[in-house]
Amino acid sequence: MHRSASILKSVARLKRLSFQLIAMAEGSTNTNSNHVPKEETVTAGIIIIGDEILKGHTQDTNSTFMCKKLRSLGVKVQRISVLPDDVDVIASEIASFSSRFTHVLTSGGIGPTHDDVTFEAVARAFGESVFPHPELVSLVKKFFGKSNMQCPEMKLAHIPESSQLNYGVDKRTGSLLKYPLINVRNVYIFPGIPLLMERALEGLDHLFRNERTQFVSKEIFVNADEASIASVLNQVNGAFKKHVSLGSYPDWVNNYYRVKLTLDSDSEQHLLQAYHFLMEKLPRDITVPFVSNPVSIAAQEVYKLAQTRTELGHKVSAGLQTIEEALGKFKLSEICVGFNGGKDCTALLHLSCAAVQRKYPGGMEKLQALYIRIVSPFPEMEQFIQDTAKRYNLKIFTVHGNIRQALVDLKGQQPELKAVLMGTRRTDPYSRTLTPLCMTDPGWPQYMRVNPLLVGSYFVKCLLLQSLPFLFYLFIYFPLYTSLGSMDNTLKNPALRYVNHIGLECYKPAYLLENEDDERTSR
Repeated sequence: MHRSASILKSVARLKRLSFQLIAMAEGSTNTNSNHVPKEETVTAGIIIIGDEILKGHTQDTNSTFMCKKLRSLGVKVQRISVLPDDVDVIASEIASFSSRFTHVLTSGGIGPTHDDVTFEAVARAFGESVFPHPELVSLVKKFFGKSNMQCPEMKLAHIPESSQLNYGVDKRTGSLLKYPLINVRNVYIFPGIPLLMERALEGLDHLFRNERTQFVSKEIFVNADEASIASVLNQVNGAFKKHVSLGSYPDWVNNYYRVKLTLDSDSEQHLLQAYHFLMEKLPRDITVPFVSNPVSIAAQEVYKLAQTRTELGHKVSAGLQTIEEALGKFKLSEICVGFNGGKDCTALLHLSCAAVQRKYPGGMEKLQALYIRIVSPFPEMEQFIQDTAKRYNLKIFTVHGNIRQALVDLKGQQPELKAVLMGTRRTDPYSRTLTPLCMTDPGWPQYMRVNPLLVGSYFVKCLLLQSLPFLFYLFIYFPLYTSLGSMDNTLKNPALRYVNHIGLECYKPAYLLENEDDERTSR
């Protein structure tokens, strides 16, 4: 038995020596967390650990957060690996990454169960064993109330022999985080739970900060097909690729631009040179301004549009006045916006958001929305509604059936609601006598109907979406449809159909519909 133990120790020493020789051969001497690399570029490799990621059971968001955070700290991420819960596989990748990159960040595989093997794998990568660290043993006893060294939770206290403990600061509260981040040499072992990983990385970002490098970037949005600008992109890449990274990302569903171009560099001078070169080479008038978060500036942009001395400006102003009147009569908790993913209610939602931002500039409760779900809705519509709810921070009430039954159900589920903002137009059926604020008809559940878009028309809604084109709305309207029902009763609008110069059947964008009466001929 003593001979076997001696052999195992010799093997461990050989592994350590092998790792050090490999590291030296590849120009890395990262043997502790305080090592400062001689080269200017500070690099990182990220290892995401978990069978659940590879099987598609869980979506990895940790690597995205890590990449963004590290880049803001001047660290260049060069590789991401996603590995199964296999000790040998993880150990091999850690040894490889540790010798190649300044920092290695792992995420996942820390816990009390059989598939939590990251500590063991890191130890094996460096020819070490795991042991019960006294400080972590005390933490486990205190946190879990367990004193038995054989309990599953105690696995969290068994870490590699040369581990260092790093206590971060919770930047929300200013207090120390309760559990330390463990590192072995240049390998930092983060938890897999996104909330815990993000807190740990935020609280210990000084471990990775590289003051010598600051990455800069620019985005250019192009309203043209990627193929049409490929030759220009090749010229830019050929001229600046040594110092500037050029990215080209088509977006097939955006209603405003077709391609997003990115320029990234660690030199502002080189970035600006590449940017000006690119802008000179691109055809005129194909770049467009784009606002990635239009919700945050809704009040600013919408009220600016309302002040313009145009027909559209007057109608937007009238709509805002109707919404403001409703906000004066009812609490925000008593109002909801009718929203089903359509173009009219998307415009209405944005106008409502603008009016609420103006009334409550210091913050507000969640804006409430009513979604009356039909049978067989377009999958794109369902996804758009979910995305919009996140974008506008909506609290959505979903009810089913025809509008009358839906309002009956809504009254039972949300009795505090008193008013519904609707995208009704004067030209809609049974709407010619409506006023901006009017109660529902006798025999219906009693709600105040708020109609800010009565003064509008189909053209005005589309013009509104063109005048504020950074709004996100259901993209299938633009190429094919002018009005959506269910998948079963909605067709491409024949009024938009035309045959192009080579004889192919095509459809004009919906906002080019010439006769407003043809809007619903696709249903």
